[in-house]
Amino acid sequence: MGDPITGDLFPDARNAPHTQVINARCLIRVQDGHHVVVGSGVILEHFAQGDHMAEAHAMVSLVEHGWAAQNEVARAFGCTAKTVRRHQRRFDDGGLAALGRPSGYPAGRPRLEFSRRETVRRLKACGTSNCEIARLLGVTETAIRKLLRRIGWQEVLPQTRDLLPREAAQSSNPNLSAFSTPVAAAAVPPSADTDPQDRRADRLLARLGLLEDAPPLFGDATAVPRAGVLLALPVLVASGVFECAQKVYGNLGPAFYGLRTSLLTLLLMALWRIKRPEGLKEHSPQDLGRVLGLDRAPEVKTLRRKLARLAAVERAAQFGQALAQQRVADRGAVLGFLYVDGHVRVYHGQHTLPKAHVTRLRLSLPATTDYWVNDSTGDPLLVLTAEANAGLVKMLPLVLSQVRALVGQRHVTVVFDRGGYSFQLFQYILDADFDLITYRKAPFRRVARKHFRLRHLQRDGRTLTYRLADQEVRLQHGKLRLRQVTRLMDDGHQTPILTSRRDLPDVEVADGMFNRWRQENFFKYLREEYALDALAEYATVPDDPAREVPNPAWAALSAQLRQAHAQLDRFQAEYGLEAFTNAEQQRRTMRGFKTAQSQLGRKIWNAWQRVVQLEKRRAAVPRRVPVQSVIEQPVVKLAPERKHLTNLIKMVAYQAESDLLRLVAPHYRRANDEGRTLIQSALASAADLNVTESELRVTLAAQSSPHRTRAIAALCEELNGTNTLFPGSSLRLHFAIQTPDESKKSGHVG
Repeated sequence: MGDPITGDLFPDARNAPHTQVINARCLIRVQDGHHVVVGSGVILEHFAQGDHMAEAHAMVSLVEHGWAAQNEVARAFGCTAKTVRRHQRRFDDGGLAALGRPSGYPAGRPRLEFSRRETVRRLKACGTSNCEIARLLGVTETAIRKLLRRIGWQEVLPQTRDLLPREAAQSSNPNLSAFSTPVAAAAVPPSADTDPQDRRADRLLARLGLLEDAPPLFGDATAVPRAGVLLALPVLVASGVFECAQKVYGNLGPAFYGLRTSLLTLLLMALWRIKRPEGLKEHSPQDLGRVLGLDRAPEVKTLRRKLARLAAVERAAQFGQALAQQRVADRGAVLGFLYVDGHVRVYHGQHTLPKAHVTRLRLSLPATTDYWVNDSTGDPLLVLTAEANAGLVKMLPLVLSQVRALVGQRHVTVVFDRGGYSFQLFQYILDADFDLITYRKAPFRRVARKHFRLRHLQRDGRTLTYRLADQEVRLQHGKLRLRQVTRLMDDGHQTPILTSRRDLPDVEVADGMFNRWRQENFFKYLREEYALDALAEYATVPDDPAREVPNPAWAALSAQLRQAHAQLDRFQAEYGLEAFTNAEQQRRTMRGFKTAQSQLGRKIWNAWQRVVQLEKRRAAVPRRVPVQSVIEQPVVKLAPERKHLTNLIKMVAYQAESDLLRLVAPHYRRANDEGRTLIQSALASAADLNVTESELRVTLAAQSSPHRTRAIAALCEELNGTNTLFPGSSLRLHFAIQTPDESKKSGHVG
């Protein structure tokens, strides 16, 4: 009748313990640590437990001799049919020995490092495909797929996003290109929270992959530290930085601190003079979060992860180009003169990097060179990182090609220093339909004093006076004709300036050249205020090993040759002195003099022979060699992407300061001398925040003196006219500043 409980028709006909049935003809028995494969009562294979080669041979034999199918063998041995087929293929190719594999990962196959798991996770969160990730990391797509399986990665299904309200699924895409046009409130995603100090609902949505960026949520607050930085938001929004970032980067994937929030945090940090993410440790996350419309600001590790995620997609160059295009559209009138110069960032780490000459230190040190393009007011427009510290002569054509893409067919004058002095470069600039202004290198013929005339120029409310001479010059054996404007200093020193602009008065040519110091002041300001030279990361990437560098052997021979020339000059000078002081009554003939100075003559002859030998040896040595033949370590360079991105953020922050300075200048008499200090003080001020249905009211504490308070009050009126919305929200920003008496009553400190 069978067992009524289990339904087993043959309860007594049980398989013996430790027996695994393959099919109706075959089974596997395990006894005393050995596996025995039996087919139709005959022992076919036997192997010890843990002998993987014999086990693989047993699987292959069962399939090859027709005892069982691949799927049956795979089920019995606890593997997949693909594994059985792989064993068959190896056995066919190399016999029994091919079934034995050494321990460890297969040699010759690239393997993902454990530290790259987070990189893969971040790239997948950004929507990058497996094939693209494999290409970036230099491994196979199969390795990426297996790694994702091991770490438990799960794709966010499209229908999952429908769990959000319909209006929450719409992306925030404000029209940031128009300075005075507010964003429609319908395009702003609402927050799932109601308490600005408790954002648990939004954080949960981000954790579930249903939120790409936390919407700002503000509450009324008094004396919020550093809330005066919100004054910069209208000019930041007008710069198009948020719109450009969204077009270039899209988003950071599901996150509470998304692209907009992370970018806004980095920009405000720069304006707060928090120069590195590590500087956030010194400030309260809750206080900074209230300024951002969050319960707390992102902290160090979070912000560094966001930077790493942005750097991983390698789009900083596109981001910089988009920002420059927006700047050209807004301030094209000041782009008649563009100033190009390199800034050297010294490196003090352990890696071997190319050296560059640091002008301010008068030394050659391991460094990286960035080339900046500034407009006539000194504001930055574009930044590029030079490959292997390439000089201005090599980098300027690349810079000009990007400038041409920005300005179109507009005629632009490029101003640079003596680092770009090259006749071939001058001709290239002229052929590319640019004009140039630069210093002339020595040697040059001095201009007679009678040709100089006094010239006067009004600029920034001041009268500038120059003593100038204007003339045409021919260079490169007459092939290149340029205009030379020479300035005469009170001490008689002459500074010649070369230009292709023949339509400008000589005083404007000279002022355009000397105005280059605005760019030098810009570099100094960013080093001190924004930590321009700080490392953004310590990682390195491979560099071109075939890149040519100066040959150390050639340099060593040159040093020996200089010493040999110096020794020969000393002996010759001594010989000449002896001839000059020779007493004719003792040695009346040259023969007698030579005989008397025979020892010194032999020294001169030996020194001259050494000079000749060294010159021949140096001529046989190449002047430049591949860098890989010079150093034993791998050829590397600092990873450029994250530094380029932080440079762009500092550039936008500096531009915002400059825009605020231009707005406040008509209302502050000492704007040229103290304008930036006033702006910094206002941005660092405490402020009251009041929220209405449509406005975020920001009331700053009074400044240190009444006239400074009046200037900031006028700036607030200027900014209120822009009708700017806080990024990511429907709240219009409205600014005001307290009078000194009101600040005393409220306890504010400006």
